[in-house]
Amino acid sequence: MTLPYRWQWRLEKWKNAMRGFFGGEQQPRPKLCPVCGALVGTKATRCHECGANLRFSLAALSKHLSGLFGENEAPVTTALLIANILMLGVSWLSFAAIGEGGGLRILWGLVGEPQYRLGASFGYAIFYLNEWWRLITAMFLHAGLVHIGFNMMALMQLGPPLEELYGSARYLFFYVVTGAFGYLGSAATGHFSLGASGALLGLVGLLLAITTKRGGAYMRDLRARLITDMVILFALGFSGFMAMDNFAHGGGLAAGFVLGKLFADRKPVTAGERRTAYALGWLAGLTIVASFVFMLLHYHDPLPGR
Repeated sequence: MTLPYRWQWRLEKWKNAMRGFFGGEQQPRPKLCPVCGALVGTKATRCHECGANLRFSLAALSKHLSGLFGENEAPVTTALLIANILMLGVSWLSFAAIGEGGGLRILWGLVGEPQYRLGASFGYAIFYLNEWWRLITAMFLHAGLVHIGFNMMALMQLGPPLEELYGSARYLFFYVVTGAFGYLGSAATGHFSLGASGALLGLVGLLLAITTKRGGAYMRDLRARLITDMVILFALGFSGFMAMDNFAHGGGLAAGFVLGKLFADRKPVTAGERRTAYALGWLAGLTIVASFVFMLLHYHDPLPGR
């Protein structure tokens, strides 16, 4: 029985490795592009199909990292879910360390000094103390299980289809940018705020933009339902019935809509588009890492007014 080509290639690779181990001469062999899987020549330095650099590329590194979260179509959404859950645990431990983590506080009461130190959004700290990293760290903090429960259900509903549509790299860039714009609006109005909802409303803004660029009854129905849900959400926020930050929601929604109009609602297809997408994704990822590094460096700073 003839083996599939990929298995033939693997067997040949193992044979060559054994020859090298016992001192034999290894023959040059074809390579597979780490990004698209295309077969390339033995001396090629760039893939003829997708244009990826075979020695090093952000695309290849991104694909290897996405494999850490399993073979699924939404590795970034999975990573965001894990990061939010981990930060809720860190938040609760921070409250417990000062004797305030007991009772039912884990449900909705994790608001106070520990969250400020962990990077919650606060206008004075951002604009006067230049702690701009709070625009990023705040979107990974939540006030309790109820808060994170609603947000993570929305993330798992909205995230995977949009990540599959735009590609993981651009999706991460959209998530970070819309979340940051949401907290920029919140901070400008003097709010102390935290949560992923600004970025989630950014995803809704992307969806709204998509429905304006695509025709058909389904798109019209989806747009009508999204608009109805947004009206109800903002009405609840302004009513004071629930503790919602409409300014963070509005900023994220507007930023998502603008990005949705600017970017084509599909994955990158050309080599140039792929390079740009991966550069934006890495920029967003490194911004998240740098923001948490700044949070740790400033964790023990005196509180404003003290």
